[in-house]
Amino acid sequence: MPTIAIVGAGARLGLSLGRVFGRHGYQVALLARNPERLDALVRQLAAEHVDAAGFAADVLDRPGLTAALGRAADHFGGIDVLEYSPTVAGAASGEAYTGALDLTVDLLRPQLESTCYGAIAATRAVLPAMRAAGSGALLYTTGASSVHPTPMFAGPGIAAAGLRNWALNLNTLLADDGVYACHVSIGVWLAGTRTPTPDTPTTHPDVLAETYWELAAARTEPERLITA
Repeated sequence: MPTIAIVGAGARLGLSLGRVFGRHGYQVALLARNPERLDALVRQLAAEHVDAAGFAADVLDRPGLTAALGRAADHFGGIDVLEYSPTVAGAASGEAYTGALDLTVDLLRPQLESTCYGAIAATRAVLPAMRAAGSGALLYTTGASSVHPTPMFAGPGIAAAGLRNWALNLNTLLADDGVYACHVSIGVWLAGTRTPTPDTPTTHPDVLAETYWELAAARTEPERLITA
């Protein structure tokens, strides 16, 4: 059975990705910092007859992240799809929403660490086996500020734009190896995350996860901007 590894798995998009890919016959490796939350996600997916396992990892600890992906590959016999969507650094404290004029090096550094450096480490952990097999998919998730700059998301936007640039290059460079890379930028609120303004589109995570499945199955689009 093929396996998807979801880095930054949570109770919304991560759970929905596990549910949708599991429905299509995938085993699911969930990676996040909190073991208890991972256990809860595994139990929920198991109740839906999805073969899932959790592997505690922090994207800021790159050796630890690499080791966790190695354990996941050993457990399931390999990783066929990598989805990378860590929580935006500083979201809880509000530092992620620093405006462009107030951005400092110290505020930007955590964004680069979690968004770019973590993605590179995760990719390097799974890519050699994908290239050797001549098949694989790399899915990278950011917010829409990676494509459409938004002043209040200056730090996350810079980091996300860098990841987008790298993902598009990977898609071109890895095509002959049979490995697909795609950047997905989300410009909607996920249902249940917060109360959006009346004119803000809201999408259920399950609907969004179906889009990821379609992209991974077709392996033709290098990126998708989701705004509705």
